[in-house]
Amino acid sequence: MLKTFIRTIKHWRRKPQNTAAPVIISRNDHTLSRRDISRAALTVMRRLQDANFQAYIVGGGVRDLLLGGYPKDFDVATDATPEQARQLFRGARIVGRRFRILHARIGREVIEVTTFRGHHSNAEDGEARQSDQGMLLRDNVYGDLASDAARRDFTINALYYTTRDFEIHDYTGGMQDIQQRLVRMIGDPSTRYKEDPVRMLRAIRFAAKLNFTIAPETAAPLAELAPLLRNIAPARLFDEVLKLLMSGYAERTFELLNQYHLWPHLFPGNAREASNAQALALTRQALCNTDQRIHANKRVTPAFLYAALLWPETSAEQQQLIQQGVPPLPALAQAAQKSSSAQLAYTAIPKRFSMPMREIWEMQHRLQRRTGTRAFRLLEHPRFRAAYDFLLLREASGEISPGLGQWWTDFQQADEEQRLKLVRSLARDNANSARRSPRSRRRYKAG
Repeated sequence: MLKTFIRTIKHWRRKPQNTAAPVIISRNDHTLSRRDISRAALTVMRRLQDANFQAYIVGGGVRDLLLGGYPKDFDVATDATPEQARQLFRGARIVGRRFRILHARIGREVIEVTTFRGHHSNAEDGEARQSDQGMLLRDNVYGDLASDAARRDFTINALYYTTRDFEIHDYTGGMQDIQQRLVRMIGDPSTRYKEDPVRMLRAIRFAAKLNFTIAPETAAPLAELAPLLRNIAPARLFDEVLKLLMSGYAERTFELLNQYHLWPHLFPGNAREASNAQALALTRQALCNTDQRIHANKRVTPAFLYAALLWPETSAEQQQLIQQGVPPLPALAQAAQKSSSAQLAYTAIPKRFSMPMREIWEMQHRLQRRTGTRAFRLLEHPRFRAAYDFLLLREASGEISPGLGQWWTDFQQADEEQRLKLVRSLARDNANSARRSPRSRRRYKAG
């Protein structure tokens, strides 16, 4: 599909950004079909059009269909205000204060309906507000289709598809950038990043997900403006991190975040430990495993991901405390508290994830104690599987010597009688090791 699409646009020339007249791609010159659009989105468009409003599918839905993908959701842009659109959909609700949008529920689907945006310089009192750093704190300024296209973040997200005549409207050269596989900011990149620093993360996310290159002028300000991420609420950054690292492209995302010096402003503790080869290997392996599980439609949890990303700093702090004479478990508890508190200044970690994260860490010590009935009890622990996977991750990175992970693998696969043999064999090995140790021999002679 992509090859067909590219053939249809080879003759186009890039149109200057932010111009009033769009390039119109007719039905015969693009590969997008309404058959690929969700019934709910088509219903929303039809109701708006029947009420004499404009309605377009816009953003990732158009982009991904042109690239031969299958969008998870579709957004609709319209000239109807949120209040006007709400009258057309039973149970619809207006959400957001910074950007007011409508959530229209059609069956089980929720379609996001946005009103065409205008430039905030045209705002009346109370409609728009910026911080001293240029960040948009409120932006409920309405405009027309052309101004809405200019207000979108990237050209590849500013393509509008209408079912009235099945055309695609391109105001910013997005079709050309899809062909050239480029992520390009609309307008001046520095200004747009200052308006919303999260756009820096979105540039990375689209480049990783689509395997695109970030256009040079779009990439140029990233390193300099990276500290602006500190102006974003930690709760919002937590959501953005999940989009970055739990969409199936975490490993590539990590490389790009490091390349453009954004990673230290998301996970500073992890970044400080990057010089440690084992810590870096553990981070990479955790992200790789996350990608593999997502592509295999297996469950992933932020608790495990954060456990891996915060572990290098936590482990290093624990070792320092142990050297100062603090026993291992209390040292781990102190280190966990310190690293978690430091991370909260950057990204939030909801308790439903931070508590399991700490349990995964604590069980690393308990997994070593397998004699008697301990191994059987640990197997029933609700965090056992996550702790076991984390143990394998630590072994694979070279942080700890292999062996313990294989024992737990064998234990899980064994029947009841074989498990008893494994535990008894371990007890004998421990006893023999104790008898052979110099400390044991000294105690024997002294007796």
